[in-house]
Amino acid sequence: MQLLPEPVRRLAAWCAVILLAAGVLYVLVQVCVALRTAVIPVLLALLGTALLLPVHRWLVKAKVNRSVAAALTCAAVLAVVGGALYVVTAALVDTWDQIVASLRQAVRGLAAHFGAAGTSLQELADRALDLLGRFGGTAASGLVAGVGLLFRTLGMAVLALLLLFFFLRDSHRAAGALRSLAPPGTAEVVEAMARRAFGGVEGFMRGTTVVALIDAVCITAGLLILRVPGALGLGAIVFIGAYVPYLGAFVSGAAAVLVALADRGLAIALWVLAVVVVVQALEGNVFQPVVQSRTVRMHPATVLVALTAGAAVAGIVGVLLAVPVTAAGLGVLHELRTRYAARG
Repeated sequence: MQLLPEPVRRLAAWCAVILLAAGVLYVLVQVCVALRTAVIPVLLALLGTALLLPVHRWLVKAKVNRSVAAALTCAAVLAVVGGALYVVTAALVDTWDQIVASLRQAVRGLAAHFGAAGTSLQELADRALDLLGRFGGTAASGLVAGVGLLFRTLGMAVLALLLLFFFLRDSHRAAGALRSLAPPGTAEVVEAMARRAFGGVEGFMRGTTVVALIDAVCITAGLLILRVPGALGLGAIVFIGAYVPYLGAFVSGAAAVLVALADRGLAIALWVLAVVVVVQALEGNVFQPVVQSRTVRMHPATVLVALTAGAAVAGIVGVLLAVPVTAAGLGVLHELRTRYAARG
């Protein structure tokens, strides 16, 4: 005799499955956090492979040795990323004092305009700007104290680059290696899920790169027209920031506005802000729907939840990896749902 009706037993079974899956996922996340020094380079290398694999394949089709093609691709990545970081850092360091001075002048002007000159509002603003001006020295002291962290980060970057080389060179063996590691009778399913996950990451990286390039070109053109110094470096910030949805656009746009405020004044800074807002509006309503309809599309709520979870788990690196990891997970779920529906 069954004590519980069928719907209740089905609900209990599903709850048990969800709790078990949540427990396994929690343990997996904790293991990844504990081994983040090794896990993060692997994930970064996989992202790079998803983005650069077409370039490597093109070189191989051009009769270039696979190892040489992988080395050339990695060298190109190193040159582009290193050059962009150098340009961005040099541009911000050269204009930091001007940015602080312009901010102070702008705040005082606003305080005077609204009749707050000489009041606690202006005093509070001046103190805030003084703290901002001292931030550079505090950051430098923190950097000296964190030399170990710096070297660990460089080590992870080198490891990610080496893994990228091996992943590109041996990409044609990935399916066979995965089949050999899969339990008996599950090789086909495991390979299908892996292909679907990699396809989700590849689609995200390809679509984001196209959108980032469009954003960078448009904003850089606007900065050049407005004669803002360091336009190319700011364009590089926009391009890199596009790989972090929403947050990257805010940070890169703020950097462009601050540099314009420092060198060209409040009026030009407002024009730069208008350019950034227009480009971001076009991105959200035109560029992304057109590009990602051909690659992979995720609901904005899913992206925001993924970014929040990534930040809580692994900080800035978690923010960078959250969306592509989510795209891979959605690809696996889609494959499982397709197979389950076909069997049903």
